[in-house]
Amino acid sequence: MSGWDAETAVVGLGAWGAAALWRLASRGVDTVGFERFTPGHALGPWQDGSRVFRLACSEHPGLVPLARRSRELWPELSDGGPAGLFTASGALVIGPENGSLAGGTLRAARAHGVPVRTFSATALRFQFPRHTGMPAHHTGVWEPSAGLLRPGRAAGTAVALAQEAGARVFSDCRVTAVELVPGGAHVHTAQRSMRVRQVVLAAGAWLPALLPGLPLETVRMPVTWFRPFEPDGDFDLERFPAFLRQLEDGRVLWGHGSGGGNDIRVTLDDPGVAAKPVDPEDPDHSVTPDDWSGLSRLLSAKVPGLSPVPARVAVATRTRAPDGHPLLGRPGGDPRLVVAGGDNAHGFAHSPGVGEAVADLVLGTALDPALAALSPDRFA
Repeated sequence: MSGWDAETAVVGLGAWGAAALWRLASRGVDTVGFERFTPGHALGPWQDGSRVFRLACSEHPGLVPLARRSRELWPELSDGGPAGLFTASGALVIGPENGSLAGGTLRAARAHGVPVRTFSATALRFQFPRHTGMPAHHTGVWEPSAGLLRPGRAAGTAVALAQEAGARVFSDCRVTAVELVPGGAHVHTAQRSMRVRQVVLAAGAWLPALLPGLPLETVRMPVTWFRPFEPDGDFDLERFPAFLRQLEDGRVLWGHGSGGGNDIRVTLDDPGVAAKPVDPEDPDHSVTPDDWSGLSRLLSAKVPGLSPVPARVAVATRTRAPDGHPLLGRPGGDPRLVVAGGDNAHGFAHSPGVGEAVADLVLGTALDPALAALSPDRFA
Protein backbone atom coordinates (compact mmCIF):
# COMPACT_ATOMS: atom_id res chain seq x y z
CA MET A 1 0.00 0.00 0.00
CA SER A 2 2.93 2.28 -0.79
CA GLY A 3 1.97 5.95 -1.05
CA TRP A 4 -1.34 5.57 0.82
CA ASP A 5 -2.00 6.34 4.49
CA ALA A 6 -4.94 3.92 4.77
CA GLU A 7 -7.10 1.73 2.63
CA THR A 8 -10.36 3.49 3.59
CA ALA A 9 -11.44 6.66 5.38
CA VAL A 10 -14.87 7.11 6.96
CA VAL A 11 -15.86 10.77 7.21
CA GLY A 12 -18.51 11.30 9.89
CA LEU A 13 -18.89 8.94 12.85
CA GLY A 14 -22.57 9.28 13.62
CA ALA A 15 -24.76 6.19 13.66
CA TRP A 16 -24.05 5.06 10.08
CA GLY A 17 -20.43 6.17 9.91
CA ALA A 18 -19.54 4.59 13.25
CA ALA A 19 -21.18 1.34 12.19
CA ALA A 20 -19.30 1.41 8.88
CA LEU A 21 -15.99 2.01 10.67
CA TRP A 22 -16.72 -0.92 13.01
CA ARG A 23 -17.72 -3.38 10.28
CA LEU A 24 -14.76 -2.41 8.08
CA ALA A 25 -12.23 -2.73 10.89
CA SER A 26 -13.75 -6.03 12.05
CA ARG A 27 -13.15 -7.40 8.57
CA GLY A 28 -9.48 -6.42 8.60
CA VAL A 29 -9.68 -3.29 6.45
CA ASP A 30 -7.07 -0.65 7.30
CA THR A 31 -9.51 2.16 8.15
CA VAL A 32 -9.32 5.66 9.56
CA GLY A 33 -12.30 7.63 10.87
CA PHE A 34 -12.86 11.40 11.09
CA GLU A 35 -15.44 13.04 13.36
CA ARG A 36 -15.87 16.81 13.58
CA PHE A 37 -17.12 16.47 17.18
CA THR A 38 -16.63 13.60 19.63
CA PRO A 39 -18.04 10.17 18.69
CA GLY A 40 -21.37 9.72 20.44
CA HIS A 41 -21.89 13.50 20.80
CA ALA A 42 -25.31 14.89 21.73
CA LEU A 43 -26.03 16.81 18.50
CA GLY A 44 -27.35 13.98 16.34
CA PRO A 45 -30.98 12.86 15.99
CA TRP A 46 -30.15 9.51 17.61
CA GLN A 47 -29.68 11.26 20.94
CA ASP A 48 -33.37 11.86 21.65
CA GLY A 49 -33.76 8.82 23.87
CA SER A 50 -35.52 6.16 21.79
CA ARG A 51 -36.09 4.71 18.35
CA VAL A 52 -38.73 2.25 17.17
CA PHE A 53 -37.22 -0.92 15.70
CA ARG A 54 -39.30 -3.05 13.32
CA LEU A 55 -38.51 -5.96 11.05
CA ALA A 56 -41.52 -5.33 8.78
CA CYS A 57 -40.19 -2.15 7.15
CA SER A 58 -43.04 -0.16 5.64
CA GLU A 59 -40.67 1.86 3.44
CA HIS A 60 -39.86 -1.13 1.22
CA PRO A 61 -40.29 -4.91 1.70
CA GLY A 62 -36.73 -5.43 0.45
CA LEU A 63 -35.33 -3.73 3.55
CA VAL A 64 -36.44 -6.58 5.82
CA PRO A 65 -33.17 -8.56 5.37
CA LEU A 66 -31.24 -5.43 6.35
CA ALA A 67 -33.40 -5.07 9.47
CA ARG A 68 -32.86 -8.74 10.38
CA ARG A 69 -29.10 -8.40 10.05
CA SER A 70 -29.18 -5.24 12.17
CA ARG A 71 -31.15 -7.10 14.85
CA GLU A 72 -28.41 -9.77 14.92
CA LEU A 73 -25.67 -7.15 15.30
CA TRP A 74 -27.29 -4.82 17.84
CA PRO A 75 -26.38 -6.99 20.87
CA GLU A 76 -22.69 -6.53 20.03
CA LEU A 77 -23.15 -2.78 20.56
CA SER A 78 -24.74 -3.17 23.98
CA ASP A 79 -22.57 -2.91 27.08
CA GLY A 80 -24.97 -5.06 29.07
CA GLY A 81 -26.15 -7.63 26.52
CA PRO A 82 -29.16 -7.34 24.20
CA ALA A 83 -31.39 -5.79 26.87
CA GLY A 84 -29.01 -2.87 27.24
CA LEU A 85 -30.14 -1.22 24.01
CA PHE A 86 -33.23 -3.09 22.86
CA THR A 87 -36.53 -3.58 24.67
CA ALA A 88 -38.69 -6.23 22.98
CA SER A 89 -41.98 -4.50 23.72
CA GLY A 90 -43.58 -5.03 20.31
CA ALA A 91 -44.74 -2.17 18.12
CA LEU A 92 -48.04 -0.99 16.69
CA VAL A 93 -48.53 0.58 13.26
CA ILE A 94 -51.86 2.33 12.55
CA GLY A 95 -53.25 3.72 9.31
CA PRO A 96 -55.23 2.91 6.18
CA GLU A 97 -54.86 -0.76 5.24
CA ASN A 98 -53.84 0.26 1.72
CA GLY A 99 -51.69 3.18 2.88
CA SER A 100 -47.94 3.62 2.92
CA LEU A 101 -47.49 2.92 6.63
CA ALA A 102 -49.87 0.16 7.75
CA GLY A 103 -50.24 -1.16 4.20
CA GLY A 104 -46.49 -1.12 3.64
CA THR A 105 -45.95 -2.94 6.93
CA LEU A 106 -48.42 -5.66 5.91
CA ARG A 107 -46.79 -6.06 2.51
CA ALA A 108 -43.33 -6.39 4.06
CA ALA A 109 -44.56 -8.87 6.68
CA ARG A 110 -46.25 -11.06 4.09
CA ALA A 111 -43.29 -10.99 1.72
CA HIS A 112 -40.80 -12.05 4.39
CA GLY A 113 -42.82 -14.11 6.84
CA VAL A 114 -42.67 -11.62 9.72
CA PRO A 115 -45.40 -12.60 12.22
CA VAL A 116 -47.92 -9.81 12.73
CA ARG A 117 -51.48 -9.46 14.00
CA THR A 118 -54.07 -7.05 12.64
CA PHE A 119 -56.75 -5.10 14.52
CA SER A 120 -59.82 -3.29 13.25
CA ALA A 121 -60.31 0.30 14.40
CA THR A 122 -62.89 -0.92 16.92
CA ALA A 123 -60.57 -3.60 18.31
CA LEU A 124 -57.72 -1.08 18.52
CA ARG A 125 -59.76 1.18 20.77
CA PHE A 126 -60.43 -1.74 23.09
CA GLN A 127 -56.89 -3.17 23.11
CA PHE A 128 -55.05 0.18 23.21
CA PRO A 129 -57.51 2.62 24.83
CA ARG A 130 -55.25 5.67 24.67
CA HIS A 131 -55.41 5.64 20.86
CA THR A 132 -58.66 7.35 19.86
CA GLY A 133 -60.14 9.22 16.92
CA MET A 134 -59.29 6.56 14.33
CA PRO A 135 -61.43 6.41 11.15
CA ALA A 136 -63.29 3.12 10.65
CA HIS A 137 -61.17 2.23 7.61
CA HIS A 138 -57.90 2.43 9.56
CA THR A 139 -56.30 -0.78 10.76
CA GLY A 140 -53.65 -1.68 13.31
CA VAL A 141 -50.69 -3.98 12.64
CA TRP A 142 -49.02 -5.43 15.72
CA GLU A 143 -45.48 -6.79 15.34
CA PRO A 144 -44.42 -8.69 18.49
CA SER A 145 -40.78 -8.92 17.37
CA ALA A 146 -40.44 -5.13 17.28
CA GLY A 147 -39.58 -2.84 20.16
CA LEU A 148 -37.53 0.13 21.32
CA LEU A 149 -33.86 0.95 20.89
CA ARG A 150 -32.14 3.16 23.48
CA PRO A 151 -29.40 4.50 21.25
CA GLY A 152 -27.44 6.99 23.36
CA ARG A 153 -24.11 5.13 23.50
CA ALA A 154 -24.38 3.08 20.32
CA ALA A 155 -22.19 5.26 18.07
CA GLY A 156 -19.49 5.62 20.73
CA THR A 157 -19.49 1.86 21.35
CA ALA A 158 -19.18 1.13 17.61
CA VAL A 159 -16.20 3.48 17.37
CA ALA A 160 -14.56 1.85 20.42
CA LEU A 161 -15.01 -1.61 18.89
CA ALA A 162 -13.53 -0.35 15.63
CA GLN A 163 -10.51 0.98 17.47
CA GLU A 164 -10.07 -2.37 19.23
CA ALA A 165 -10.02 -3.95 15.78
CA GLY A 166 -7.30 -1.56 14.59
CA ALA A 167 -9.10 1.50 13.22
CA ARG A 168 -7.54 4.90 13.79
CA VAL A 169 -9.88 7.72 14.84
CA PHE A 170 -9.45 11.50 14.70
CA SER A 171 -12.01 13.20 16.94
CA ASP A 172 -12.80 16.93 16.96
CA CYS A 173 -11.34 16.97 13.48
CA ARG A 174 -13.36 18.69 10.78
CA VAL A 175 -12.89 17.46 7.22
CA THR A 176 -12.78 20.53 4.98
CA ALA A 177 -12.63 18.79 1.60
CA VAL A 178 -12.40 15.41 -0.07
CA GLU A 179 -10.30 15.51 -3.22
CA LEU A 180 -10.68 12.60 -5.63
CA VAL A 181 -7.35 11.77 -7.30
CA PRO A 182 -6.22 8.97 -9.60
CA GLY A 183 -6.55 5.69 -7.70
CA GLY A 184 -7.92 7.20 -4.50
CA ALA A 185 -8.68 10.36 -2.56
CA HIS A 186 -7.09 12.98 -0.34
CA VAL A 187 -9.00 13.79 2.85
CA HIS A 188 -8.14 17.33 3.97
CA THR A 189 -8.53 18.72 7.49
CA ALA A 190 -7.11 21.80 9.19
CA GLN A 191 -4.57 19.59 10.97
CA ARG A 192 -3.60 17.08 8.29
CA SER A 193 -4.29 15.51 4.93
CA MET A 194 -4.45 11.77 4.41
CA ARG A 195 -4.26 9.72 1.24
CA VAL A 196 -6.61 6.77 1.02
CA ARG A 197 -7.83 4.43 -1.67
CA GLN A 198 -11.52 4.85 -0.81
CA VAL A 199 -13.66 7.33 1.11
CA VAL A 200 -16.98 6.67 2.83
CA LEU A 201 -18.91 9.92 3.23
CA ALA A 202 -21.33 9.56 6.15
CA ALA A 203 -21.27 13.16 7.34
CA GLY A 204 -25.01 13.62 7.80
CA ALA A 205 -26.08 17.24 7.43
CA TRP A 206 -22.63 18.16 6.08
CA LEU A 207 -22.75 15.70 3.16
CA PRO A 208 -23.75 18.31 0.54
CA ALA A 209 -20.84 20.56 1.54
CA LEU A 210 -18.38 17.71 0.94
CA LEU A 211 -20.04 16.44 -2.23
CA PRO A 212 -21.92 19.29 -3.91
CA GLY A 213 -24.85 18.26 -6.04
CA LEU A 214 -26.44 15.77 -3.66
CA PRO A 215 -30.19 16.51 -3.44
CA LEU A 216 -30.29 16.68 0.35
CA GLU A 217 -31.97 19.14 2.68
CA THR A 218 -31.30 19.57 6.40
CA VAL A 219 -34.34 20.42 8.52
CA ARG A 220 -35.24 20.89 12.17
CA MET A 221 -36.51 17.81 14.02
CA PRO A 222 -38.41 18.62 17.23
CA VAL A 223 -38.94 15.74 19.67
CA THR A 224 -41.47 15.99 22.48
CA TRP A 225 -42.47 14.33 25.73
CA PHE A 226 -45.72 14.81 27.67
CA ARG A 227 -47.07 13.89 31.11
CA PRO A 228 -50.48 12.42 31.93
CA PHE A 229 -52.91 14.62 33.82
CA GLU A 230 -52.83 11.94 36.53
CA PRO A 231 -51.09 8.56 37.01
CA ASP A 232 -52.56 6.18 34.44
CA GLY A 233 -51.56 2.59 33.73
CA ASP A 234 -52.85 2.98 30.19
CA PHE A 235 -49.68 4.96 29.47
CA ASP A 236 -47.34 2.20 30.66
CA LEU A 237 -45.22 0.70 27.90
CA GLU A 238 -47.26 -2.52 27.97
CA ARG A 239 -50.55 -0.71 27.28
CA PHE A 240 -49.10 2.13 25.19
CA PRO A 241 -46.26 0.41 23.31
CA ALA A 242 -44.02 1.81 20.61
CA PHE A 243 -46.19 3.02 17.75
CA LEU A 244 -46.33 4.80 14.41
CA ARG A 245 -49.72 6.22 13.48
CA GLN A 246 -50.60 7.77 10.15
CA LEU A 247 -53.24 10.48 10.48
CA GLU A 248 -55.94 11.32 7.97
CA ASP A 249 -53.81 14.11 6.45
CA GLY A 250 -50.76 11.86 6.02
CA ARG A 251 -48.75 13.18 8.95
CA VAL A 252 -47.37 10.57 11.34
CA LEU A 253 -47.50 10.42 15.13
CA TRP A 254 -44.99 8.18 16.80
CA GLY A 255 -43.79 7.45 20.29
CA HIS A 256 -44.29 5.07 23.20
CA GLY A 257 -45.39 4.81 26.79
CA SER A 258 -43.43 4.95 30.00
CA GLY A 259 -40.98 2.23 30.89
CA GLY A 260 -41.10 3.14 34.57
CA GLY A 261 -42.10 6.62 35.63
CA ASN A 262 -40.66 8.47 32.63
CA ASP A 263 -42.41 11.07 30.51
CA ILE A 264 -44.53 9.84 27.59
CA ARG A 265 -42.90 10.19 24.19
CA VAL A 266 -45.27 11.47 21.48
CA THR A 267 -43.78 13.22 18.45
CA LEU A 268 -45.42 14.51 15.27
CA ASP A 269 -43.60 14.04 11.99
CA ASP A 270 -44.86 17.19 10.28
CA PRO A 271 -42.89 18.04 7.14
CA GLY A 272 -44.75 21.28 6.57
CA VAL A 273 -44.48 23.26 9.83
CA ALA A 274 -41.86 22.29 12.37
CA ALA A 275 -39.45 20.72 9.87
CA LYS A 276 -38.02 24.01 8.64
CA PRO A 277 -34.80 24.05 6.60
CA VAL A 278 -31.72 24.95 8.62
CA ASP A 279 -28.05 25.58 8.04
CA PRO A 280 -26.12 22.71 9.67
CA GLU A 281 -23.48 25.23 10.74
CA ASP A 282 -26.07 27.13 12.81
CA PRO A 283 -25.64 26.08 16.45
CA ASP A 284 -29.06 27.43 17.50
CA HIS A 285 -31.26 24.52 18.61
CA SER A 286 -33.60 26.64 20.70
CA VAL A 287 -37.26 25.65 21.02
CA THR A 288 -40.10 27.69 19.53
CA PRO A 289 -43.91 27.24 19.87
CA ASP A 290 -44.01 25.92 16.29
CA ASP A 291 -42.03 22.91 17.51
CA TRP A 292 -44.93 21.58 19.57
CA SER A 293 -48.12 23.62 19.29
CA GLY A 294 -49.51 21.73 16.29
CA LEU A 295 -49.08 18.43 18.10
CA SER A 296 -50.63 19.80 21.29
CA ARG A 297 -53.80 20.64 19.41
CA LEU A 298 -54.10 17.00 18.32
CA LEU A 299 -53.64 15.29 21.67
CA SER A 300 -57.17 15.54 23.09
CA ALA A 301 -58.61 13.87 19.97
CA LYS A 302 -55.87 11.34 19.25
CA VAL A 303 -54.13 10.58 22.57
CA PRO A 304 -56.40 11.88 25.36
CA GLY A 305 -55.16 12.07 28.93
CA LEU A 306 -51.91 13.93 28.27
CA SER A 307 -51.30 17.54 29.23
CA PRO A 308 -51.15 19.62 26.02
CA VAL A 309 -48.07 21.46 27.26
CA PRO A 310 -45.00 19.28 26.76
CA ALA A 311 -42.85 18.31 29.70
CA ARG A 312 -39.77 18.43 27.48
CA VAL A 313 -38.90 19.52 23.96
CA ALA A 314 -35.60 19.01 22.18
CA VAL A 315 -34.59 20.07 18.69
CA ALA A 316 -32.22 18.01 16.57
CA THR A 317 -31.73 18.01 12.81
CA ARG A 318 -32.31 15.44 10.11
CA THR A 319 -31.23 15.25 6.50
CA ARG A 320 -33.69 14.11 3.87
CA ALA A 321 -33.72 13.35 0.16
CA PRO A 322 -36.63 14.38 -2.10
CA ASP A 323 -38.19 10.89 -2.07
CA GLY A 324 -37.70 10.36 1.67
CA HIS A 325 -35.31 7.43 1.17
CA PRO A 326 -31.60 7.43 2.09
CA LEU A 327 -28.62 7.52 -0.23
CA LEU A 328 -26.39 4.46 -0.16
CA GLY A 329 -23.94 3.57 -2.90
CA ARG A 330 -21.23 4.79 -5.24
CA PRO A 331 -22.14 7.99 -7.14
CA GLY A 332 -21.59 7.30 -10.81
CA GLY A 333 -20.09 3.93 -9.89
CA ASP A 334 -16.91 5.67 -8.73
CA PRO A 335 -14.64 3.03 -7.10
CA ARG A 336 -13.09 5.68 -4.85
CA LEU A 337 -16.26 6.87 -3.16
CA VAL A 338 -19.22 5.55 -1.11
CA VAL A 339 -22.04 7.80 0.12
CA ALA A 340 -24.23 6.85 3.10
CA GLY A 341 -26.71 9.42 4.38
CA GLY A 342 -29.96 11.30 4.00
CA ASP A 343 -31.88 8.77 6.09
CA ASN A 344 -34.46 11.34 7.30
CA ALA A 345 -33.74 10.17 10.89
CA HIS A 346 -35.43 6.86 10.06
CA GLY A 347 -32.26 4.82 9.55
CA PHE A 348 -30.79 4.61 13.04
CA ALA A 349 -32.45 1.27 13.78
CA HIS A 350 -30.73 -0.27 10.76
CA SER A 351 -27.31 1.30 11.26
CA PRO A 352 -25.43 -1.97 12.01
CA GLY A 353 -26.78 -3.50 8.81
CA VAL A 354 -26.00 -0.33 6.86
CA GLY A 355 -22.45 -0.42 8.22
CA GLU A 356 -22.09 -3.95 6.95
CA ALA A 357 -23.52 -2.98 3.56
CA VAL A 358 -20.95 -0.17 3.34
CA ALA A 359 -18.19 -2.68 4.15
CA ASP A 360 -19.50 -4.91 1.37
CA LEU A 361 -19.33 -2.01 -1.08
CA VAL A 362 -15.77 -1.15 -0.05
CA LEU A 363 -14.71 -4.78 -0.46
CA GLY A 364 -16.41 -5.14 -3.82
CA THR A 365 -19.37 -7.30 -2.82
CA ALA A 366 -22.57 -6.60 -4.76
CA LEU A 367 -25.39 -5.08 -2.73
CA ASP A 368 -28.76 -6.73 -2.35
CA PRO A 369 -30.94 -5.40 -5.22
CA ALA A 370 -33.26 -3.69 -2.73
CA LEU A 371 -30.33 -1.67 -1.36
CA ALA A 372 -29.06 -0.97 -4.86
CA ALA A 373 -32.32 0.96 -5.34
CA LEU A 374 -30.99 3.50 -2.80
CA SER A 375 -28.16 4.53 -5.13
CA PRO A 376 -27.43 8.29 -5.23
CA ASP A 377 -27.63 7.99 -9.02
CA ARG A 378 -31.41 7.64 -8.90
CA PHE A 379 -31.62 11.44 -8.93
CA ALA A 380 -29.26 11.87 -11.88
